[in-house]
Amino acid sequence: MRTLTLRIYLTVVAVLALFAFASGWVFQRHIEQERTRANSVLSDRMAAWGELIQRSLPSADAPPSDQAAALNDWSQRLRLPLALDSPGGERVGASESFLRRQADGAGRGFPIKLEDGRTLWLMRPGLRPGGMSRLDSNGHPPGGARTGGALGPGDSGFLNIPWLPPQLQHGAGLVAVLLVLFIAVAIGAYPAVRALTRRLKALKQGMEIFGAGNLSHRVEVVGRDEVAAVAASFNDAAGRIEALVRSHQSLLANASHELRSPLARMKMAVSMINDASPGQRDRLKEEIDTNVAELDALVEEVLLASRLDALRDLEQRDRIDVLGVAAEEAARVDASVEASPDSEPLSFVGDERLIRRALRNLLENARRYGGDEVSVLARRLDSTIELRVCDRGPGVPGELRDRIFEPFYRLPGHAERSGGVGLGLSLVSQIAQRHGGSVRCEARDGGGSCFVLALPVH
Repeated sequence: MRTLTLRIYLTVVAVLALFAFASGWVFQRHIEQERTRANSVLSDRMAAWGELIQRSLPSADAPPSDQAAALNDWSQRLRLPLALDSPGGERVGASESFLRRQADGAGRGFPIKLEDGRTLWLMRPGLRPGGMSRLDSNGHPPGGARTGGALGPGDSGFLNIPWLPPQLQHGAGLVAVLLVLFIAVAIGAYPAVRALTRRLKALKQGMEIFGAGNLSHRVEVVGRDEVAAVAASFNDAAGRIEALVRSHQSLLANASHELRSPLARMKMAVSMINDASPGQRDRLKEEIDTNVAELDALVEEVLLASRLDALRDLEQRDRIDVLGVAAEEAARVDASVEASPDSEPLSFVGDERLIRRALRNLLENARRYGGDEVSVLARRLDSTIELRVCDRGPGVPGELRDRIFEPFYRLPGHAERSGGVGLGLSLVSQIAQRHGGSVRCEARDGGGSCFVLALPVH
């Protein structure tokens, strides 16, 4: 689990680093393009100003005072810091604004070479204090004049962001900002990743506890994401597995108990058969055959109950003629069959073998406990088909009408009088549930019971 945490976290950090790098590169390229475009526009504008000014200045042979006066006049008109150098590079004059900005280091000198050899300097506004080239005493930038007003290598990282401090408007400042953001998000991502893997770890531990035999253990479901869905699915599956295992344990325990009686009777009969008279041998053989049949029926019902417990869906689906199946099974026990006269066609899709088995169990149960008057009524109510198997037996007390469908449960005194192992009605209930239906026991008018098998029509 620690490996998963590390892998998820490193993936998040790597994606974040890639995003920060790509964003910084795109942003820097955009800034450089905008800078180049602004420089080009500004250079063209200053070149136009320079051409206008040089046509209005006195010639190079005019007294320096006249040249300086004309320069100051144009500086005030255009509101531009201006300076003028002679052909030999000596300063002829400079406006007050030029000298002030030169002293403050708040601008850059833009040289324009005039046709008579003189150099006209226009002071560009400074974009960051101390970041641009300073002018020397003559207004020249260090290391020689720059032409065209282009940015030097040191200006490529310039950022013009009003809310950002000037010291962060260098290329290194951009890297620092992205680095701080990267570290902040990376630190914030770790708790989220750790919370996710912690829930996965809790789910893993819960599965291990369940697998160790604690079938009642469930994991905590937190949130509504995929991990919560997996936890909820695990709890649902654990509940079904627990119910199935408990059912099999109960079935095995009860079956073991029920097997003892016929086996004990068979053992006694076998031990007596050698010393018995011919007439007694026939009775003992008959007793052995009865016990063998009881064992065979018990094993068959236990196997069917176990198969139904493990069955998630029907093994086969057929269009079943309910009335025809009811008539065939009723003929086996000599029971009457009738259908509601206004009933719609009685057919639905299901497993015919299981439906026959459920109806046979109900009919045999009615014949065993209810005497000779057994009837079957088939009818359709809306989207449900009902099979009512009724008898005139002693009936079932109201408080026990649910318990008789539990495996191996028999009414007091019925086992000694009528036999059976108590799995017949339990199988009927399982078969009904596998078809999406139900079975219930009702009191019959005039005495007896009615078992109602309700099956949905799909």
